[in-house]
Amino acid sequence: MRGEPHDQGRRRPGDFLPQALREALPALDAELQAMARLLSIHPGQDGSARLLVGLHDGQSVESVLLPRDGLCVSSQVGCAVGCQFCMTGRDGLLRQVTSGEIIAQVVLARTRRAVKKVVFMGMGEPSHNLANVMEAIDLLGTEGNIGHKNLVFSTVGDARAFERLAQGAVKPALALSLHTTKPALREQLLPRAPRLTPRELVEAGERYARLTAYPVQYQWTLLEGVNDGGDEMDGIVDLLKGKYAVLNMIPYNTIDGLEFKRPSWERARALAAALHQRGVLTKLRDSAGQDVDGGCGQLRARAAEGKRAIMIRAA
Repeated sequence: MRGEPHDQGRRRPGDFLPQALREALPALDAELQAMARLLSIHPGQDGSARLLVGLHDGQSVESVLLPRDGLCVSSQVGCAVGCQFCMTGRDGLLRQVTSGEIIAQVVLARTRRAVKKVVFMGMGEPSHNLANVMEAIDLLGTEGNIGHKNLVFSTVGDARAFERLAQGAVKPALALSLHTTKPALREQLLPRAPRLTPRELVEAGERYARLTAYPVQYQWTLLEGVNDGGDEMDGIVDLLKGKYAVLNMIPYNTIDGLEFKRPSWERARALAAALHQRGVLTKLRDSAGQDVDGGCGQLRARAAEGKRAIMIRAA
């Protein structure tokens, strides 16, 4: 899974691989490359690069090379959750991504730069493809030379996922999509997510955090006029103060055709600072590749619609 030519490095295949395996390597490489091929790359000024990745059946997903040797991968083509502010779920779920295709995204990324952290925050809901995602996580955490804390399982929250994560030999870090402290608003924003209230979600996250001894990352997409009010900030303090948790506040990545708006960076920074002062560890983050208008699902949507995007074609 290194993504480098086999003859690179201090050890050559002939030094340690059986002849039968050496002879099979070209066919194995070709099979792996067919699982995930680079269709286009969209570099951002922040050091990130959004990759449009073609799969064997003509479908495509997105991966994102992140600063500091990270990679965001997709676990589904489309998504069934239907988050109202997300492009990926607008067409629903098209199909699952296999564990091999997840690994192939990592291998493809490693042909371009080092990958030491993999986050399952791309297209799809990992808990809806649990068997394939966990198989990929187990492999990445053993053979892929990636630390378990550097594998991040991101989910809207699902009882089956909490149970399976706790049982795994490789226990990844957990990121939970919170977005609001109000049960009714959560049902509106995430219409097909499991019916866990924000408080139930945090309680499940806290149990996993104590089991693994590393904090849960709570994701909060900041939507102007929707979840940026004082009542929501009070709710965050009520839910997360004293918990083994980090709140990642991410100003919304504007999508044409959707009514949601991105608040100013100054307002977002003030909200994050206020929460931090009130006892909630809060990190203000920006979605990678803002300058290429590449929020998750947008590259694939533009390609599917046949629209021309500013990009560097893959060789």
